[in-house]
Amino acid sequence: MTDPLFDEDDEANTPLTEEERAQLIPSYITLRRELNEAEQVNIAAGLKWVSGRKREVLDDAFLRELHKRMFGQVWQWAGQYRTTPRNIGIDAYRIAMEVRQLVDDVRYQVENATFPPDEIAVRFSHRLVSIHPFPNGNGRHSRMAGDLLAMQLGQRPFTWGSINLIDPSQTRRDYVAALQAADAHDIEKLLAFARS
Repeated sequence: MTDPLFDEDDEANTPLTEEERAQLIPSYITLRRELNEAEQVNIAAGLKWVSGRKREVLDDAFLRELHKRMFGQVWQWAGQYRTTPRNIGIDAYRIAMEVRQLVDDVRYQVENATFPPDEIAVRFSHRLVSIHPFPNGNGRHSRMAGDLLAMQLGQRPFTWGSINLIDPSQTRRDYVAALQAADAHDIEKLLAFARS
């Protein structure tokens, strides 16, 4: 029997453990569509929160708080690094260390203008989503963090294909292909997609 809320039939959703699923906050949610809508409302609240303050994106505490602000009205585990294995991302025990290393590396890139600003922000977003630090919401979180870093570096936020990347679509497939190319050290497709 399938669960209409937690069906894992598309690549857009990271499978959650039973314990993670049990931490859904709104009790009215029974369908994937309702979950997506609740998360989108929460993400909008997170964007409002981050827009009203001076922020240092390159800080692991900020990145956890951003995730909490984006998903904390929907999931009890929001803002907490995952402790369970995933089919993507690194081992859970390495997450805190890898996020701190990412932040340090990107600070160095910014201070030394190692890459153009857009490329620094896209590389940051890609590496963050590759770590996959949270039970879910990693793509949306990493794209928002990339946008915030781009703005901190004097650039416009990215368009990321200009549509919802949660639902299956050709644009989502293009995004996944660009991520896979970046995984293979070809950042050009992801750079182009970020501004498409």
